[in-house]
Amino acid sequence: MKTGRTRVNMTEGPPGPAIISLMIPMMIGMLALLSYSIADTWFIGRIGTMELAAVAFTFPVAFIVNALSMGLGIGTSSVASRLFGANELGQIQRITTHAALLAVIVGLCVLALGLSTIEPVFRLLGADDSTLPLIERYMSIYYFGGVFLIVPMIGNSVLRASGDAKTPSLLMTAGAIVNVILDPIFIFGWGPVPRMELEGAAYATVLANAMVGVLAIGIIYFRDQLFRFKKKDWPMLLDSWRRILHVGMPSMASSLVAPLTTAFITWQVAEFGQEAVAGFGVASRIEGVSLMALMALGAAITPFAGQNYGAGQYDRVMAGARYAWRWSTFYGLAVALVLFAGADYIAMFFTSDTTAITTSTMHLSLVPWSYGFLGISMICVSAFNAVGKPTPGMIISMTRTIIVYAPLAFLLASLLELQGVFLAAFLANIIAGLVGWTWFRLAMKPYLETNATAVG
Repeated sequence: MKTGRTRVNMTEGPPGPAIISLMIPMMIGMLALLSYSIADTWFIGRIGTMELAAVAFTFPVAFIVNALSMGLGIGTSSVASRLFGANELGQIQRITTHAALLAVIVGLCVLALGLSTIEPVFRLLGADDSTLPLIERYMSIYYFGGVFLIVPMIGNSVLRASGDAKTPSLLMTAGAIVNVILDPIFIFGWGPVPRMELEGAAYATVLANAMVGVLAIGIIYFRDQLFRFKKKDWPMLLDSWRRILHVGMPSMASSLVAPLTTAFITWQVAEFGQEAVAGFGVASRIEGVSLMALMALGAAITPFAGQNYGAGQYDRVMAGARYAWRWSTFYGLAVALVLFAGADYIAMFFTSDTTAITTSTMHLSLVPWSYGFLGISMICVSAFNAVGKPTPGMIISMTRTIIVYAPLAFLLASLLELQGVFLAAFLANIIAGLVGWTWFRLAMKPYLETNATAVG
């Protein structure tokens, strides 16, 4: 195995620099994907409003496919990072090989199920006779990219688990750049390439994902030699899948609950008018960008905590968590100050409607003060997943969304109107952060006491 050139050893040295070395490349990759998404939407919008509406209908389905791939990626990263920490290199090769096979099978299932249910699924989502033909043209190509979406997620997760976050970031950035380049060529036609409009956008996405998938598999196979095909490994196939899905399934469940909660909150906001929804949409987009650093930080904790847990260095697991908690707190306060000071100007940049501006300003003046706690909850969820305890992580996520946020928003909206919805978000973030912080400290306490006894 040749991972030494790119692998950052998470079990040695100060925790802070090791975590940041993973966090920054992850954030760059996320920004690349965000940029591609914005560019893709812009190009499709140049075709026509109906095409843009058709693609908007595909977002929930695309989110489900992404949740599946992320769940498998998180499960693989959790198992692999612990094995890297324990220096079980042969077992890493087995898990990586079996995870890639599972990704291919899931991708093929997505293809078969997706193609056979396009009409009923999108009718259920509200598509009519004007948008359904466009959706069918787009999704009949998009679904073929399912394998190329899931397999790279597995490959990138294994690389991150080894401590190599730069390679996945480069792959994600390269994929986004290729997609942006192919979009106008395939959509509008150029040279020998005919004008394909909406189908062109789908082809661009599939080809870019395919390129990233081939590169990721090539790097894992040829450079890092993390695949192996031995007869003795195949009886362990179901064991590998069980270990991956033990963490992956709860992560999928948490990912799927989030958009349902968002849909409910949007419905709550809509009670105060479509202009309020527009303002909420502006604030939500600003929130998504603001939280990107905290999402990258949470993702960085997985390989750090996993490697150190696998190596039996439980004190380093806690040291890394404490560092991330402090970083999240200070970052959250800094973002809150900036957004509080500039809330009006930010809202006016996106819209001139008074109600929309008021709604966006109301959200950006209150909710960001809880971002530090939200970051702490993300860190704890990732840390629990990393050490192979996914149930607490799932409960923390669901505490924030369906246990606190949704019902509290419903209650407070009747008492405080629109401000009550945003107060509910503020309180849900704080409660989730406190629950995660308390639970992870209690969960790690027996391991730290065992370490202390062993040293003593």
